[in-house]
Amino acid sequence: MHRISVVVVDDSAFMRKAISQMLQSDERIEVVGIARNGEEGYQMVKTLRPQVVTLDIEMPVMDGLTALKKIMTDCPTSVIMISSLTQDGADATLKALEYGAIDFIPKNLSYISLDIVKIKDDLINKVKSIARKKSVYETLERLRKINTKVDRVGKTQAEYKLNGIENGYSAVCIGISTGGPLSLQKVIPRLNPKIKKPVFIVQHMPPMFTKSLAARLNTMSLYEVKEAEHEEVVKNTVIYIAPGGNHMKLRRVKTNEVRINISDSPSNTLHKPSVDVLLDSVVDVYGRSTLGVIMTGMGKDGLEAAKKLKSNGGQCIAQDEESCVIYGMPKAIVDSELADAILPLEKIADTINNGANYEK
Repeated sequence: MHRISVVVVDDSAFMRKAISQMLQSDERIEVVGIARNGEEGYQMVKTLRPQVVTLDIEMPVMDGLTALKKIMTDCPTSVIMISSLTQDGADATLKALEYGAIDFIPKNLSYISLDIVKIKDDLINKVKSIARKKSVYETLERLRKINTKVDRVGKTQAEYKLNGIENGYSAVCIGISTGGPLSLQKVIPRLNPKIKKPVFIVQHMPPMFTKSLAARLNTMSLYEVKEAEHEEVVKNTVIYIAPGGNHMKLRRVKTNEVRINISDSPSNTLHKPSVDVLLDSVVDVYGRSTLGVIMTGMGKDGLEAAKKLKSNGGQCIAQDEESCVIYGMPKAIVDSELADAILPLEKIADTINNGANYEK
């Protein structure tokens, strides 16, 4: 049986041992090298050419971001960052994802932690999913080259129907996971505020990371992009990102007023925030006027709510396999025949723009 080769890079002896033991508990994974700093890690990756690297951010001699840039230049491979759950850690992780890292896991590992089993399973699943897509870093390189210039909406009513999406939706709900931050940077800046629709996003991330993501996207977008707040009134020209560690739901207060609810309920979901929870709520409020968009990510979060969306007459876009970093969540939509359109990443924003009623 072919085993997935991994190099572990971390300055903490405890972390090196913990990550290695977690990975090697699965018979399909082999840790072929362990490094104590970025320089050692870089040299080891050049020599051993592993399929996956786990890379700490804060290290002596050479930090993780510098090592990542050298790896992606000289010996590109799939890199998972090990990130501290702090604001600085979140900011550094977003930079790493822009530089070419595929994903990250939180650096709160402890054998007395109640989350240890979940983190172990998450790490193993990520390594396996990433290894299955051999060209994953080529996909990331392609994504980085996509032009984010905003296309001004100016099409006639007859041109609105595009790739199976018809005009007339009132709200957009985007669900995304692995590969999401970079992919969103190629979609959100292209959304035209002239469509005047609210956009709701679940990106699977811990607390603080979603705040950094929202701030980053806000600097790139003509829309206002923000981390959603409890009880705020929904505005048609704002993009709301669900805060990490909580669910985002909507409720209609008045005919013309919708408010956001942030809570930890339900507590039994695999992800928090959950695409299923948000999309289900958006459909409750906007009904058949909801446009769902399921993008790159592992698993099938969003599938059950997409079934409800379609049964209510709404429409759904799935990102295509070639442009996905991980073709899991959108694959579940496509396999269940729920997709009205299957689109490459670079066509998603234009389709959202062109499928909206707007004021010229």
